[in-house]
Amino acid sequence: MVLETDRLFLRHLTPDDDAFILELLNEPGFLQNIGDREVRSLEDAQRYVIDGPAASYAKQGFGLWWVGLKATGEPVGICGLIKRDVLEDPDIGYAFLARFSGRGYASEAGAAVLDYGRRTLGLGRIVAITKPDNDGSIRVLEKIGLRFEGMITLPDHGGDSRYFVSEV
Repeated sequence: MVLETDRLFLRHLTPDDDAFILELLNEPGFLQNIGDREVRSLEDAQRYVIDGPAASYAKQGFGLWWVGLKATGEPVGICGLIKRDVLEDPDIGYAFLARFSGRGYASEAGAAVLDYGRRTLGLGRIVAITKPDNDGSIRVLEKIGLRFEGMITLPDHGGDSRYFVSEV
């Protein structure tokens, strides 16, 4: 386990999370707001975990983590830190299954990840990007203390993004 909150725990994703990843990455909200990762099978989901989050854990010491309910152990989403080559600072990212939306899990996990990034990893500046019309994500970022700094355009990211920052 990486960290826990009152209702959630976060741990490393593993290839055994393939069914959950397959479902999450093919939800309409994920496809619309984050993008198509071309994960269409359990094998694709395993490859996504190995080449993405697991590779990030090895290289950066952080990545996207599995988020589950403490009460039941059921997976609800992913949340963590990503170091993109095109951004100077790590950014916080998250995605949750639609059936768990509106319960505050993204804000709870996001706040815990920000705190972990600062206290445990010693990161001074953490950023976030979101599609300009992703109102739910914008509310989460503002709720956990990030502030809108402006619009940016990242290569291969499907147009303009809102850019948020959080500094110690």
